[in-house]
Amino acid sequence: MRLLVINPNISESVTSLIDAEARRAASPGTVVTTRTASSGVAYIETRLESLLAAPAVAEIVAAEGGDADAVLVAAFGDPGMPGLKELVDVPVVGITEAALATASLLGVRFSIVAISERITAWYRDCVDRAGLTSRLASIRSLRDPLRGIGTVQEDFREDLVRLAHDVVEHDGADVVILAGAPLAGMAREVAHRLPVPVVDGISAGVAQVEALVRLAPGTARAGSCARPPAKDNAGLSPALAACLAAPHTTGADR
Repeated sequence: MRLLVINPNISESVTSLIDAEARRAASPGTVVTTRTASSGVAYIETRLESLLAAPAVAEIVAAEGGDADAVLVAAFGDPGMPGLKELVDVPVVGITEAALATASLLGVRFSIVAISERITAWYRDCVDRAGLTSRLASIRSLRDPLRGIGTVQEDFREDLVRLAHDVVEHDGADVVILAGAPLAGMAREVAHRLPVPVVDGISAGVAQVEALVRLAPGTARAGSCARPPAKDNAGLSPALAACLAAPHTTGADR
């Protein structure tokens, strides 16, 4: 199984965290290829920054996604989703939707622990888009400025664990999601310190896409995730233009 993992942030230090956790979570025989966005911001906190990241992610998906068995978009908030599902004929999954789906199977109500206060509004939008707002117990976040995006785990580990305890004790969470690629791998290191299941978006994403590939459910040839109709375009990269020029099929073509 060939898995393409994309960091929508431009931070190579975060890509290293993502790659390490993806490889730990992958099944034997899964080949993980990790890529970093060529444009955008160091880490995404807002809707605008997510919008800026989406074109860079789309470029990587267009260039390499067709050669993979699945694509994982590895930033909480899933920049470019769900539109990226229309681009290639393999499963394209974001770590937010993977984490939310996993948490929903582990408990009734879940909480999200985030790395900044500004990021929480965007995360609420993502939960709402997934139709899971009624199951969201809370979102709690760090309040102090980050010293480095690649060192958040080391700098704020105890604060993050405290927040995880708070959402269980005060907000009624059955499951805790440690949100964001900078926290990749932390869940497996602190799970023994928490009284409820802890979900990591990267490992959840790897497990979910592996399951989708094994299920072989077919591709979207109709519906809202089918490829867009062919039409004139301008200013696109050769890879994106080629994807958009691929034959458009409908249910009648089956």
